[in-house]
Amino acid sequence: MALENIKLDIDYVRSQFPAFKDPLSKDWSFFENAGGSYVPKNVIDKLTEFMTATKVQPYAEYPMSKIAGENMDKATELFTKMINAKNNEILIGGSTSINLYVLSNALKKFINKGDEIIVTNQDHEANISPWRRLKESGAKIIEWKFNLDNHELEISQLEKLITSKTKILAVTHCSNIVGSINNLKEICKLAHKKNIIVIGDGVSYAPHGFPNVKELDVDFYTFSLYKTYGPHLALLYGKEEILKDLPNQNHEFLNGNYPYTINPGGPNHEELVSLIGIYEYFENLYYHHYKKDNLTMVEKISKINQLISDHEEMVSNPILEYIFKREDLFLIGKNKIKNKNRAPTISFTSKKISSKKISEILVKNKIATRNDNFYAWRCLESLGIDLEDGVVRLSMTHYNSMEETKKLIKVLEKI
Repeated sequence: MALENIKLDIDYVRSQFPAFKDPLSKDWSFFENAGGSYVPKNVIDKLTEFMTATKVQPYAEYPMSKIAGENMDKATELFTKMINAKNNEILIGGSTSINLYVLSNALKKFINKGDEIIVTNQDHEANISPWRRLKESGAKIIEWKFNLDNHELEISQLEKLITSKTKILAVTHCSNIVGSINNLKEICKLAHKKNIIVIGDGVSYAPHGFPNVKELDVDFYTFSLYKTYGPHLALLYGKEEILKDLPNQNHEFLNGNYPYTINPGGPNHEELVSLIGIYEYFENLYYHHYKKDNLTMVEKISKINQLISDHEEMVSNPILEYIFKREDLFLIGKNKIKNKNRAPTISFTSKKISSKKISEILVKNKIATRNDNFYAWRCLESLGIDLEDGVVRLSMTHYNSMEETKKLIKVLEKI
């Protein structure tokens, strides 16, 4: 069988995103994708259709309401296909932070006084503080610290932290500062030997390739849909066998009706329906590059993920190489992407000028980025970085081009 040698058609990709033609944004190079991505036309169209024709209370029998409800259900069902989950294993909530706070409140059921919860100092605060708060319920909080030399979370260190009292492990699939892809599958395998519940934060991973949650064997997994080319919502996956035993966090009449039991208030209706547009965009991306029609959506996503990964590696490595060789700049994390060992989320500081100043220069040159601690303040604190000034973060995704890479490096050369 011939090997495939297909490259991502960047012109096609960018043609699907109206932002690249809009008068306000078309002249900018967008390097702030880890904060929130642009959306394809499919998403905008679905949102507009819902707001125009079906902005009514869903699930009644009159046509506008019936169609609204059907499309809400369809959006959820399509996303289960994309990440290889069951229909009753995912919920769409307002944000990753909200989803994890509700989940942590439900998981208190499994925590007794003296039980241990492992969190990291590499994560975004969304997957740290909800679990640290369970200290109020008697839990002992154990911190899995990253190696200060290479900025990595090392599994050998985790093995030393796990005990017979460990009940929950909260870990990022990919740090929004360090950028490294942590081996979540191996982490889950290790944790499950001790019956530990693993909560994976995929917010910085999913924009670069949707996960196969069954392959990872993670117990809970979450990511922000506004960072995966959609509206400001977030997805939470949970294994059915755990979800059905969680205490209800919603209205009393929903007892036993998981996963709604941990989704109080439910999702924004019109934004939920617009998620159909993300599915359509990835289907279109697949059929633009491949002809095979006998694959499942998970298999299609796997092939698209590889296209995206190869492209992101190509446009990101020149930036990583340039920053790493500059003696006056401090690069956080690996200096090269190889076989998706890190995301194209590149954080650095300068030994000479503030991160704020660098950010201001980049913005003046129409490179959209920023300096901040990006809610990963424990990570920056461990690295001895000023939390107010923070790091400069250059975050790319598959619609960034090599032309933008070259432009960025030219501007950095002048600083």
